[in-house]
This record gives sequence, structure tokens and C-alpha cells, in this order.
Amino acid sequence: MTTALSQQNTARPELARPSRAWAWTGVAAGVLGIATIQASMATSVDWEATAGDAEAMLADAASKQGAFFVFHTFAVLTLLVIPVFAAGLKRRLDQQAPAGALHGAVAATGLVLTAAALLLGSGLDTQFAFGLSEPELYVPESAAFYTDWTATIPWLWVGAGLSAIALALASLRHGAAPRWLGVTSLVLGVITVVAGASPLQYMAGFTGPVWLLVASLGFALGDRR
Repeated sequence: MTTALSQQNTARPELARPSRAWAWTGVAAGVLGIATIQASMATSVDWEATAGDAEAMLADAASKQGAFFVFHTFAVLTLLVIPVFAAGLKRRLDQQAPAGALHGAVAATGLVLTAAALLLGSGLDTQFAFGLSEPELYVPESAAFYTDWTATIPWLWVGAGLSAIALALASLRHGAAPRWLGVTSLVLGVITVVAGASPLQYMAGFTGPVWLLVASLGFALGDRR
């Protein structure tokens, strides 16, 4: 009986070990995030050819209706999977950080803010993307604004920069994640936050998804805890 209980107790930690599905969800979010940025770039109008001409911007946008559909799909898929990784990251950091530490909560909050930006960034697609097949129905200035919207709001990944810095601090100060991941997160996080805090805040869209992909791969493949 004692031997059986001992074997049962030994097996419990293995059974209780959390799945890494949350980390692989983050990998999907990172890949989709990069794809979203690329799709957003594909929807951009030719600024040199259309500068100051709302009608020309509308005509240009109407020729890229397919790109707007692709952008919408990637953006929505990204915002749906980010919160899953955010919840897993919070749990993972809370396991190793000191009791009452805020690292996990801050990291999750930054990612949720990023998902919210993607939700807003794709929020006008129903109103405009489908109707671009009939551009004469639109006020040109409204359509021109829409092109600015999709070229800016989905790029607001500054929240991911906050998450990266929170992960970096949890790693470097408390050993809550692999040290290499802490250093990488610190570098990419600072770059993302600085970009997001500047007037060129949309530039955070270049580094935020990359950090998300690197961090999630780190937890999925290289995390031994």
C-alpha cells in the first residue's frame, strides 16, 4: 500500500504539468501578427500618385479589395488568439515570480491592449471593404480616411512592448523565464515602447509581432519548467 501511494504521488506532478498549447497559440499569434502587418501594407494606397486627391485614393483602394479582405481575416484571427497566449504567459510568470508580483498581470494586460488595437483596426472593414466594389457609393474623403485607419491602427503594438518589458524584468530579476528570453524581450520591448511613444507610433507594428513570435517559440521549445 505504501509503495502504491508513493508511486501515485510521484506521478501527480507529471499529471499536473500544464500543457504548452498556450505557447503554441502564441506562435500562431506571432505569425498571424506579422501577416497582418504585411497585409496592411498591401492595402496602402500609392501616396505619391494620390497625394491630396481623395477620389484618387478611393479608386486606388477599390483596386485592392482582395487585400482588404485578407487583412481583415489575419487581423481578426490574431486578436482572437493573443488573449490565450496572454493568459498562459500570466500563469507562467506567476508560477515563478514572487508572491504578489505584477509581472504576469502587466504582461497579459499589454497583450490584451494589442488585441484591442487590432479589433479597432479592423472595425471599419465591414463598412468599407465590401463596398469597395461600388466606389461611387462612397464619399471619397471617408474612403481616404479608411485607408489611413487600416494603415495605422492595426500597427499599434506598443502594448506588446509593455508585455515584453514585463517578461524581461520577471526573467532577469526573478528567473521566471530563460535568461536569453529576458534579454531578447528587453531589447525588443524597449524598441517597441520607444517607437510606440513617438509620433511614429505605428512603427511598433514591425517589432511587436516579432517579439511575440520569439517569446512564444521560446516557451514552446526552450522552456524546461
